[in-house]
Amino acid sequence: MNFDETVKNAYHESVQDERFGDTEDELIALRNHIRSCRRIVVPNKNTVKTSAINEVLTRFNLPSAEHVFIHTNSADLSRTPAITKAILALDICDCDLVIARGRLGVPGSGSLLVIMDKKGRILSAATSPSHILHGKEVQDAVKDEITEALVRIGFSVVE
Repeated sequence: MNFDETVKNAYHESVQDERFGDTEDELIALRNHIRSCRRIVVPNKNTVKTSAINEVLTRFNLPSAEHVFIHTNSADLSRTPAITKAILALDICDCDLVIARGRLGVPGSGSLLVIMDKKGRILSAATSPSHILHGKEVQDAVKDEITEALVRIGFSVVE
């Protein structure tokens, strides 16, 4: 069963009050969906996050992402900056997957890294506290977040 059918079946289960949580088959379909993506983009105004993300994608044997220059300051005006960055990328370029990272919500709320497919569906995400609390360099925080987002849906590092 392809990923779209898996999503559709889950919706039907919910409507019929027969949804009782994720299944192993759904996680497999989700991972296969991500593996099938050929054009992965990271919207940003610099390449620091893209480099960090690619370092981790390589460890998980996933295709590399490309940097898409988008002046993302306007996303910070929204209630969900990281998600807005991902949606901006979907509006601007033809891609299979977007990995966007930005502020979670209001200033002080920390960061969110989101993995979104070309239909705008959030496939996974990870958060980190405000920089003032974790004290990590941006690239290190991004590496931790993309790792967490992949592990939470069952990806493993390939040795």
